[in-house]
Amino acid sequence: MVILHYTAMASAEAARDWLCTPEAQVSAHYVLARDGTLWHLVDEADRAWHAGAGGWGAVCDVNSRSVGIEIANDGAAPFAAPQMDALERLLAGVLQRWAIPPERVLGHSDTAPGRKIDPGRRFDWRRLARAGLAIWPEPAAAGGAGDFWTDAARFGYRWAPGQEPQVLAAFRLRFRPWASGGLDAADRAVMAALAARWPCADIAGGPG
Repeated sequence: MVILHYTAMASAEAARDWLCTPEAQVSAHYVLARDGTLWHLVDEADRAWHAGAGGWGAVCDVNSRSVGIEIANDGAAPFAAPQMDALERLLAGVLQRWAIPPERVLGHSDTAPGRKIDPGRRFDWRRLARAGLAIWPEPAAAGGAGDFWTDAARFGYRWAPGQEPQVLAAFRLRFRPWASGGLDAADRAVMAALAARWPCADIAGGPG
């Protein structure tokens, strides 16, 4: 997998330096600045400590199965064009080297609902999908709605009992960032489209 994060720090350099500090006990494979500058901190074949607790499908140890990319952003500002250009180039190489399909490019919020919200509602997932580097359900494919939670588990979301509101929030952060209120028909339709076209390659997630 590839897990996308935002740094939520004052600068990309501050994030880079923090990730290189042993007492931080966190790391990432890459840090990407707003101007497109890229720092490669951990070899892709090595485990970086970027994902923490969470999971996707049958994967419970995300750190051991993923490349982590920290993108300089505070969660509120748009992601800069040079930064997105550099991210596309980086992702194209990572996905090719490790035979990672675009549906396995995930946000930290996808793998840790309720605990993490990055890369946030301002991140342009649709741009990556147009480049074949992530996924985005087309409105025409979202016509048939099923059971939201069954489809969420089939797509790959994992959650603890009682954590359903956090999963809905994580799903909306990525696929319906403009939505609010309770679970609705549009949520069900989009999740059904995701589960039908991109079911998780591992055993399905869900509560547990």
